[in-house]
Amino acid sequence: MTSVKVPLIGKPLDLTERTSKMPLLKSKVPPRLKSIMSLPVDFRFMTGSSLGNLGRPEVNEELQAKSDAQEDESPYIGNTVSFDTEGNSEEPGNDLLSNHVDNPSLLPVLQSNGDSRWNDTSSYAKKMHAWCKIKNGEWALGKILSNMEKEFLIGFPEGKVLKVSTDNILHANPDILDGVDDLMQLSYLNEPAVLYNLQYRYSRNMIYTKAGPVLVAINPFKRVDLYGHNYVEAYRSNSTDSPHVYAIADTAIREMARDEVNQSIIISGESGAGKTETAKIAMQYLAALGGGSGIEYEILQSNPILEAFGNAKTSRNNNSSRFGKLIEIYFSLTGKISGARIDTFLLEKSRVVQCTEGERSYHIFYQLCAGASASLRDKLNLRNVDDYKYLKQSNCYKIAQVNDAERFNEVMEALNVVHISNEDQEKIFAMLTAVLWLGNISFTIIDNENHAEPVIDEGVLTVSKLLGCDIKVLVLALSTRKMRVRNDHIVQKLTLSQAIDTRDALAKSIYASLFDWLVEQINKSLNVGKRRTERSISILDIYGFESFEKNSFEQFCINYANERLQQHFNRHLFKLEQEEYLQDGIDWAKVDFDDNQDCLNLFEKKPLGLLTLLDEESTFPNGTDLTFANKLKQHLHSNSSFRGERGKAFSVSHYAGEVLYDTSGFLEKNRDLLHIDSIQLLASCSCELPQVFASKLLRLSENAVQSSHRQTGADSQKRSVVSKFKGQLFQLMQRLESTSPHFIRCIKPNKSQHPEIYEQPLVLQQLRCCGVLEVVRISRSGYPTRVSHQKFAMRYGFLLFESVASQDPLSVSVAILHQFSILPEMYHVGYTKLFFRTGQIGALEDTRNRTLHGILRLQSVFRGHRARFFVKTYRSGIITLQSFVRGQKTRALYSVLVKQRRAAIVIQCHIKSHITRREFLNTRKASIIIQSGVRGELVRNAGRAFTKVFESDQVFVKTSLLAELQQRVLKAEAGLRQKDEENEILQQSLLQYESKWSDYEQKMSSMEEVWQRQMRSLQCSLSIAKKSLDNDVCERKSDASVDQSWDSSRSREESNGGIRSSSHTVNGADMNASTSVISHLSDEFEQRAHVFLDDANFLVEVKSGQADANLNPDRELKRLKNTFDAWKKDFGIRLRETKAILHKLGANESSGDRAKKNWWGRLNKNSSRIV
Repeated sequence: MTSVKVPLIGKPLDLTERTSKMPLLKSKVPPRLKSIMSLPVDFRFMTGSSLGNLGRPEVNEELQAKSDAQEDESPYIGNTVSFDTEGNSEEPGNDLLSNHVDNPSLLPVLQSNGDSRWNDTSSYAKKMHAWCKIKNGEWALGKILSNMEKEFLIGFPEGKVLKVSTDNILHANPDILDGVDDLMQLSYLNEPAVLYNLQYRYSRNMIYTKAGPVLVAINPFKRVDLYGHNYVEAYRSNSTDSPHVYAIADTAIREMARDEVNQSIIISGESGAGKTETAKIAMQYLAALGGGSGIEYEILQSNPILEAFGNAKTSRNNNSSRFGKLIEIYFSLTGKISGARIDTFLLEKSRVVQCTEGERSYHIFYQLCAGASASLRDKLNLRNVDDYKYLKQSNCYKIAQVNDAERFNEVMEALNVVHISNEDQEKIFAMLTAVLWLGNISFTIIDNENHAEPVIDEGVLTVSKLLGCDIKVLVLALSTRKMRVRNDHIVQKLTLSQAIDTRDALAKSIYASLFDWLVEQINKSLNVGKRRTERSISILDIYGFESFEKNSFEQFCINYANERLQQHFNRHLFKLEQEEYLQDGIDWAKVDFDDNQDCLNLFEKKPLGLLTLLDEESTFPNGTDLTFANKLKQHLHSNSSFRGERGKAFSVSHYAGEVLYDTSGFLEKNRDLLHIDSIQLLASCSCELPQVFASKLLRLSENAVQSSHRQTGADSQKRSVVSKFKGQLFQLMQRLESTSPHFIRCIKPNKSQHPEIYEQPLVLQQLRCCGVLEVVRISRSGYPTRVSHQKFAMRYGFLLFESVASQDPLSVSVAILHQFSILPEMYHVGYTKLFFRTGQIGALEDTRNRTLHGILRLQSVFRGHRARFFVKTYRSGIITLQSFVRGQKTRALYSVLVKQRRAAIVIQCHIKSHITRREFLNTRKASIIIQSGVRGELVRNAGRAFTKVFESDQVFVKTSLLAELQQRVLKAEAGLRQKDEENEILQQSLLQYESKWSDYEQKMSSMEEVWQRQMRSLQCSLSIAKKSLDNDVCERKSDASVDQSWDSSRSREESNGGIRSSSHTVNGADMNASTSVISHLSDEFEQRAHVFLDDANFLVEVKSGQADANLNPDRELKRLKNTFDAWKKDFGIRLRETKAILHKLGANESSGDRAKKNWWGRLNKNSSRIV
């Protein structure tokens, strides 16, 4: 493979610097470029080769006559290119340049059908240098020596001369265009010119180049100084226009705010071209512009997590994305990031259980084994990488210059940032370890039918512990399968291969479910925005086109997705562009490009497309990979993009080249069946995550795969993997179609993934695949700026006169173009739009901005004048209002001050009087003290004088004074004895009171007992009286006819007054009244008894201290006794009255009433006892 080692010199230079330093730049890049078709294996650009330019100005015959002098000065001459070929130089074709120019066999006739499209013009006879295509397909830079009819005589730096036909000659660009940052600026647009320009920039670390609306990014495979805060500020402030990912992101966010249309940044390229890093750089710029809420940091920290769980080392890329992702970043009304959402597509699950030689599984497995702490390793029973069969089958454990332990710490920090708790992190690592230990589960054959069951070893025990499932259930799930035949359930043992497939399917399902769950948790953390404008910028980072020695189902799906993305690219940059020109009546020469619609039809056509036939064969129980391959060959052999191969292989002509696919495993991977026993195993686990996985899998598995004879018992997803992936892809395309796209094409400069190596055939192949040159041609020859008549008239119509501005939009638009003298060749008027060439709308925008600036300036002056007038008026009114308000406030304040002054005077009066009074008292007290001192001194002086005078009488005075003191002492002693006696009397009285109180308590207790007995006796007497009276009434009613006293009383009544009323009636009424009186007395007696007893008990408790009450128990007891005596007296009186009434009523009763009289006698006796 041809390679170029490019030394790196200095920093990027702008065009002004290039012109002054051109000799230095020319000495670093080889002048000769080669095509991809037929390069010699040992062809090398030497380190001392000079870097020539692609063209020279026109020269005359004198310059050509002085070719030797020109060769000394030309940058293309010297030890620049060496042709080293193997074999005998005398053999034909080994050294084309060493043969004589007259030999007709050496004249190349190598014109291909597709090369003519790169020719920009046919007038190149007088150009001094040109790119010529020689026999082996290389592009070499030579000097035109002479011009024949249909041939040119070309001289090469080694002194070789060759005749080249005009069809194999392409122009070289002038020196001033070396390393331009936009390919549209190249005077001659052809393959060698583009390759040379990209190589020129790549050698100077200028890895970004514009290709019209597309950004071409070449992977440097090293760190370059093109990023950071200074670069972000430069692109934010528009202080630089150099091509960069920052520029694309800045354009997207500005157009989103200006046009209110969602934007998308579509990053494409083959594996290893740097798509993932480019996506991260774009996200960093968006986070820098829209940051401030903190959510941008979480968005950036999601990248290490997704890379660890979704990226792996392949043979072409050390950090290959094995899934596709679309990151949609939402923005608020203020332009700040308010949230994000991540959608993923088609994770390569097969990489979990199998890896080819030299590749690795997903990064997270190696990072976990290298960076887990000792406690976590003990808890998970985690071993080294080479102890797991899933990881050691590829014999690749490390990536150069990558520390897996450090990456694991970064993943841990990122998990904390996106709010995944430590408990959930341990669950994640437990699931990862369980997947690794599943690969270590081995099987043993148990019978002659090759049936197998797991060996109960460390692998089974560890998996059971990590998943939280029973060992027996795990063993049964891996060695048996439950099947339903009609209404019966059958348990079928699995063969060794089936058991291994079941184990691998479980491992893949756990990892894929864990990946989906992790993405859901990240989305929950990022979905925090409450206020959104429904505007977003989507960044698509999807797997690149892949073509390996053996391409399987994963490459089939990946390349299909890239075909669809290429169609989206073609649609926006080729089809829609040119169709719009034709629809609007633009005179346009259509540009040819490679349309991949035929290849897409091969995949998607119904009913005989690749995807349809794959789904159809997957539904057949007896379908195999071979029958699928044969069906493809049978139905698709007539398609130009399809070619059947031997056995299970077939090839497809993709936009990037032909790829040979092996159908081995296609049907199994497309079905992607996880048996219901495995799902039930996950559902039975005690850990949370397996249960979540099982519930999601059960929701997806609704329909069982059934044949005409029996039901397998394995629930299948509603759709196959291809169908689901196709649905996701169509949804993705719909979302992208609703956005304004921005394209970034990533280029892989070499296959060895080393810096400073530029393999031109590989780069040329990628440029051809992505159609970069066609995009430049369309952009340069077309009208990149287009505006509708209405919008143009609305935006620029105010620049015209009023009479013109009132017309229809088309007339207004034409008037604007004429007024500003825009050249007719620089625009075109379509049916609905105006089409402008590059830069024309900018001049109108400048004029519009200047006019608007002047208008705004005039408006600002007028508004300032009006505002000042209003301010003066308002100020005058405010001052008047303030004067009244302040006067009122001052008057109110003055009245308050007056009141305060009066109050202060009163307070001062009191304070001063108090102070004066206190001073007077102090003075008086001091005067008294002084007087007492003076008088004491005077008395003492008088006493001394009296002592001297009456010294003889001193003894007598002292004797009489002593006698008086003795009398006082005797009196005091007598008083003391008297007090002692009184004290003893009081103590005796206290003892007597205490004894009396104890006697009193005993009396009260006995009195209480007596009362209770008397109350009970009275109660019994009253009840007997009631019964007796009731019986009396009954006897009187029954014996009224034989009562003798009735006749006598009747005769007396008749004789005394002729009383007409019946005695029975009187006696009955009296008897009833007596009964009610007795009942009333009985009730009163009971109530009073309870009241007196309760009061007496309470007073006893208060006296003894058992109850607390603020009263005098002696006084209250005395009062209670008086109350009892009064009631007792009153009750006795009423009782005697009742007795008299009853005696009166019973005077005429018969002998049967004697019992009642006896009772009353007893009652009288009891009453007297109470009294």
